[in-house]
Amino acid sequence: MMSNIEAQQRIAAMQAKLNSAGLDGALFIFPIDVYYFTGTRQNSTLWIPACGEALLLVRKSLSRARDEAAIADIRPFPSSKEFPALFGDGIKKIGFTFDVAPVQQMNYYAKLLPGRELVDISGLNREMRSVKSSFELEQLRQSGGALCGVFAQVPQFLKAGMREVDLAAEFEYRLRKAGSEGYVRMRAYNQELFMGLAVSAGGASYGFFDGAVTGCGLSNAAPHGASRLPIKENEPIMVDYTAVLNGYITDMTRIFVIGQLDPELRRAFDVSLEIQAYLQSALKPGAVCEELFQAALEIASQAGLGQNFMGMPGEQARFVGHGVGLELDEFPVIAQGFKVPLQTGHVIAIEPKFVIPGKGVIGIENTFAVSPTGGEKITAMPDDITFL
Repeated sequence: MMSNIEAQQRIAAMQAKLNSAGLDGALFIFPIDVYYFTGTRQNSTLWIPACGEALLLVRKSLSRARDEAAIADIRPFPSSKEFPALFGDGIKKIGFTFDVAPVQQMNYYAKLLPGRELVDISGLNREMRSVKSSFELEQLRQSGGALCGVFAQVPQFLKAGMREVDLAAEFEYRLRKAGSEGYVRMRAYNQELFMGLAVSAGGASYGFFDGAVTGCGLSNAAPHGASRLPIKENEPIMVDYTAVLNGYITDMTRIFVIGQLDPELRRAFDVSLEIQAYLQSALKPGAVCEELFQAALEIASQAGLGQNFMGMPGEQARFVGHGVGLELDEFPVIAQGFKVPLQTGHVIAIEPKFVIPGKGVIGIENTFAVSPTGGEKITAMPDDITFL
């Protein structure tokens, strides 16, 4: 549970940014933002003034919000007539997260607050949230430990002939038993994920999801993740899953093989380990994300695998790492065009992967925390391929 001190520190950090941006305060309506600042995910709107105490206005459940929230001023959401009275005449410019606010909601709040200007603070909010506190790092370590514990059980139930979806169901059952909450929250519009994916060689590498490997899914309406295809011997089986504890997400991938592995895939796996090792050593404050991506791509290209790096040739993802925390797609991103330097407290899932058409998918993924000595491996278990 988040402490009052932790909430106060987060709110104070946001207030400093609001003052620097010349804003009078910010309204947060997106549930995970409300949770980040207050410790409750109840249906609420949060007002953080540039100076003064934060105010949580709750639609449901007020009683639970009062039990959970780490701030003091918690009230029922007022009527439309009463709402404007909460804001003094000096409140003119109000921060709002345009990246996740539906137009309908923006129009609603603009109507409630005539004469005020809503200003986009999406980037400001995401940048602030990207730097994790010691409390958050501990939440992520616990999440990573639970995830590793489930991965260690895979050899107990993985069998040739079972369907991808059977493998996924067995993994997800154990993940839930380990306490994973299942809500893999993503900020990007039109992205969705059901806990993770377990895929084998057949059709594992194409789909809508913005990642290197997507899986076929179970239908055209759910074209991501495990399919009904049977798992065969001598094919790579990629198990790529998240764990979510207290809202905090860790992400990892391991490869399993029943039998032997094609030498080309084995070589590609070794290259993925080389890229991961380079990036782990480079995850230090000041390293520029785009430069790290270019270095990873260069390693893949020198190995003759540039066209296979991070996806099906022609449909490749242009990143090799993504921030994680309360959402799966947080800042920073180790990606082309992302010129931001790393900071201590950034937490990133590094996932160098390759797709070899006709042979399958291969790679590795671990969650790391940026530190002055390089990436702290939060998903701390061996990276080796498990042969059964």
